[in-house]
Amino acid sequence: MSLVREIRRRGRFVVGPTLGALVVGYFVLNAFQGDRGILAWVQLHQNVVRAEAIHAKTTVERQRLAHRTALLKPDNLDPDLLDERARIMSGLGRPDELVIFYPPRIHSR
Repeated sequence: MSLVREIRRRGRFVVGPTLGALVVGYFVLNAFQGDRGILAWVQLHQNVVRAEAIHAKTTVERQRLAHRTALLKPDNLDPDLLDERARIMSGLGRPDELVIFYPPRIHSR
């Protein structure tokens, strides 16, 4: 019986630190891999950076289109742009013109 009594006596000193270590380990693991952990934060930060880059590209494209649209307004009509758009929309050209078709541009910026 002295062996069982000795195990119980020493077990009291081991159970507390073991449970404490398990609780600390649980929180450390969740701090890294949980829904709101460090790894999730890094991934969210990368998503934000990508979204900001897309937003910047879209803003530049929108400004470019707004400028071209402003040139077609009646109070500020650009004859060259009007002629260009009319030819593109109708698909016609003058007999003395040489037409060179370029492939569509892909914006890679």
